[in-house]
Amino acid sequence: MADDLWTAVDRYIADVMIPADPVLDAALEASERAGLPRIAVSPPQGKLLHILARSQGARTILEIGTLGGYSTIWLARALPPNGRLVTLEADPRHAEVARANFRQGHLDHVIDLRLGKALDTLPQIAAEGLGPFDLVFIDADKESIIHYFEWSLRLTKPGSTIIVDNVVRNGAVIDPASTDPMVRGVRAFNERLTREPRVTATAIQTVGGKGYDGFTIALVLG
Repeated sequence: MADDLWTAVDRYIADVMIPADPVLDAALEASERAGLPRIAVSPPQGKLLHILARSQGARTILEIGTLGGYSTIWLARALPPNGRLVTLEADPRHAEVARANFRQGHLDHVIDLRLGKALDTLPQIAAEGLGPFDLVFIDADKESIIHYFEWSLRLTKPGSTIIVDNVVRNGAVIDPASTDPMVRGVRAFNERLTREPRVTATAIQTVGGKGYDGFTIALVLG
């Protein structure tokens, strides 16, 4: 009953506050046709990312985990004319769909998609001097989330924001005995986060069309 209500409210919010968008709608449809996992952020979550990026005045964004590029498009649209977004994707099929979606949205000149495992491409990005990034969005495998966070700290500056998706795991995150590697990855990240003096952070639970989950939002300090 609660799931049905949450989904209905999500649809209501999207209908009222997020007008139909041919580019975003087409990106979801292309991902569906290609058989990509249905794990992209919801429209309200995508717009939240967009608003956070705009309110921060982000000029450079790093995304870890592209999928079909739906969240990437939301974030890229928040950038100023000279802004740049680098997104990392390990799966060639996902990257192919995402690149087509970026071209469809006339954003391929703004978005730099790097194909390969993020733990391989992140050192390359650092070596190229592409940072510091104003905002980092981590939405990839949770087993490696602590490593993505470490790299995010290296590639940001005071005032940057690091956002991590899927940190509640339908409530399973509170179970210290969980054997699920994704839950264990999130818990390890949380423990690391609480020991890191360079950030201040909180987590927000989310419900709706994507089920019961949440975001962590961390502000990089001096």
